[in-house]
Amino acid sequence: MTITHGESDARLAVIAARAGAAVVRDLYGGRLARYEKGAGDFATEADLAAERAVLGVLRWLVDPLCGTLNYAVRTMLVGVNVALRVDGETTAAATADPFTGEVFWTDGTRARLSTGDDGDMEAGEELTPSAASALVDVNLDPPFPNAPAFRATSLLADPGFTERFRPRVISSTLAVAWVAAGRRAAYVTDGHLADSVHFAAGIALCQAAGCTVTGLYGEPPYTGRGGLIAAADPATHAALLAMAERQARKGRDATH
Repeated sequence: MTITHGESDARLAVIAARAGAAVVRDLYGGRLARYEKGAGDFATEADLAAERAVLGVLRWLVDPLCGTLNYAVRTMLVGVNVALRVDGETTAAATADPFTGEVFWTDGTRARLSTGDDGDMEAGEELTPSAASALVDVNLDPPFPNAPAFRATSLLADPGFTERFRPRVISSTLAVAWVAAGRRAAYVTDGHLADSVHFAAGIALCQAAGCTVTGLYGEPPYTGRGGLIAAADPATHAALLAMAERQARKGRDATH
């Protein structure tokens, strides 16, 4: 299959994400074999089947089932992520919600929502970030490479956070797409994000939608272990960045 850059790549991303989402949806609720990955993480047969479905369409960065533990306990908060990165830039990406039928996609410039399976990508709406909900999704799952300087649990206890935001934890990077769509004010996580299959699609969606996206300390995303702050607007980002920096200062002071 010949893959060209631009809208055709975005269409392939949508097709692939839908293919994976269909498998995830069809296998939901059944008894699935688990495959241990270590450190409390695991995959299920649904992960592997969805990955085969996606790779049958393309070979990019693929996260066939983000939210495996949710899925394994019959919680419908999962996403299927695919992204194409060329020379360090994500040129096409899609995140599919298997249970709503929504696909959030970008061609590297635009960010849109597709809700039908008829192949008409343009029928959906443009993604419009908004901080109005004040909901911030915080990833509490390990690893935590920036600890003890930054701990997600400490962020939730910061007075500035409790005064301004309300926490949510869905444990799936579907929430990053929700930031682009205006359903979350922000998403915060620790971790190594370089060429991450989990975050590439969501970051691309947020950037194309006009969100403010950096690492935990303001650095560009994908630069090592810097984690992620994806915020609907600069003010929300600045507030969360200040909290992360405040944590880091406390950590440095405690070690001196």
